[in-house]
Amino acid sequence: MPDELSVGELGRAVSALRQEIQAMAQGINSRLDKVVSTEVYSLQSAYTDQRITALSQDLQKAEDARETLERAFEQYQLAERDRRERERQARLYQMILPVLMGLLAAAISVWAVIAK
Repeated sequence: MPDELSVGELGRAVSALRQEIQAMAQGINSRLDKVVSTEVYSLQSAYTDQRITALSQDLQKAEDARETLERAFEQYQLAERDRRERERQARLYQMILPVLMGLLAAAISVWAVIAK
């Protein structure tokens, strides 16, 4: 009967098992204390989803504003180019017209002298 345990040994074995089970229970409880409850997780997930939605809407607004600004800038560049071209043509005409008038006056003067 060497395989049979005595009452004292059996008591110590049961006591050791109890201590191990208590240590495991404390470990599980300490882990469970760190776990977030389902309600908190649901609220947190809903808030995160709302925040992501709001941020994506803000991003879309910013992209739309940027595109509008780019279109306005392109329109400004085209208008500025057209204005500069008109000014260049006006300066050219302002320069050519007096020269032509001078040439016409000289031609009339020469013709008047020759016609006499």
